[in-house]
Amino acid sequence: MAKIDRAVAVREALALLDEVGLDGVSTRAVARRLGVEQPSLYWHFKNKQELLAAMAAAALEPQDALPLPQTGDDWRSWFLENYRSFRSALLAHRDGARLHAGSVPDGASRERLLQKFAFLVDAGVPQSHAIAGMLAASRFTVGSALEQQADPDADEAAAPTPGEHLAVPTHEQAFEAGLLMLLTGLAGASAPARDVRS
Repeated sequence: MAKIDRAVAVREALALLDEVGLDGVSTRAVARRLGVEQPSLYWHFKNKQELLAAMAAAALEPQDALPLPQTGDDWRSWFLENYRSFRSALLAHRDGARLHAGSVPDGASRERLLQKFAFLVDAGVPQSHAIAGMLAASRFTVGSALEQQADPDADEAAAPTPGEHLAVPTHEQAFEAGLLMLLTGLAGASAPARDVRS
């Protein structure tokens, strides 16, 4: 039984994902693409779920390669850019949002997440708000990418017909508006209470 390189297997699995979509990815199909027997994949992945988890982690490598926020950075600007780049990483692969949904960060990805959380807290965002804000923004971003990938042609049909006054926002416009609302809510909830005197 030929032993294969894990990184090569994941790279080919992502290429297969881009070609056939998530429903077409299987350990058998990946092994066939690699020119090996299916059991060869078990050197690295016990089952399909482990392969998908490795694919999800690899798909987010561009996001993980970005510099972490530093003390003194504006947390609001970072918050916006962080979730914009997260969305871009999800959209970079066919069914990328479906692949990522439900995955749990581990190892270096988990450490980066904890550092981002610590950055928000150090910047003055209360701990409970930082947790809720990051979780809400993450789930909103995945949902936004999922909707776009489920109906990629919707933006072309979004323009109002003659006589209509309501223009449906594109996927990106809706994402930007929603992300800004999340940021506004987080900033408002994190602001020190004002001293109101009668």
